[in-house]
Amino acid sequence: MARRRLTGVLLVGGASTRFGSPKALAWFNGETLAERAWRILGEGCDERIAVGKQADALELAFPVLDDGTDLRAALAGIVAGLRAATNTVSVFLPVDVPLVTAELIRALGDSCDEAAITTGGPLPAAVAGIALPLLERRLEQHELRLTDAFAELRTVTVEADPSQLANVNRPEDLQEIRAR
Repeated sequence: MARRRLTGVLLVGGASTRFGSPKALAWFNGETLAERAWRILGEGCDERIAVGKQADALELAFPVLDDGTDLRAALAGIVAGLRAATNTVSVFLPVDVPLVTAELIRALGDSCDEAAITTGGPLPAAVAGIALPLLERRLEQHELRLTDAFAELRTVTVEADPSQLANVNRPEDLQEIRAR
């Protein structure tokens, strides 16, 4: 059976208010969180896109596609990523989960019908292009909760090691992950 082609979408558009500075530029094990996530997506996917806010002017080593909204919501990045993707399934990785592996990215993509999330959901997640109309409608109506959107799709749950899903919201979270 042929391996499914995947688009990896890095979500870099968060406000980072609790972190105090752009999380994408925070260092972890010799690389920024953005560089690390971009690398992991490259290991697990055939195409990569970074989505965020051009106005943030993040100095990254790869281009960032503007999500086209004034909203700070993961749903805006997902919609923009699905619109830009050339593959039928995209895997969305937020910049602030540095322990996610390429194997988990592939598992999400390979499990996706309309959507696939981890046991710790809602992100990272895989979403099929066929879900775009529903997600666009939710975005237009400012119905931004991903868990509600995934409840409207045929969503499967992929088992994941909870330690891989450790989220960095504050500098202390990053310190704690480094100490592991």
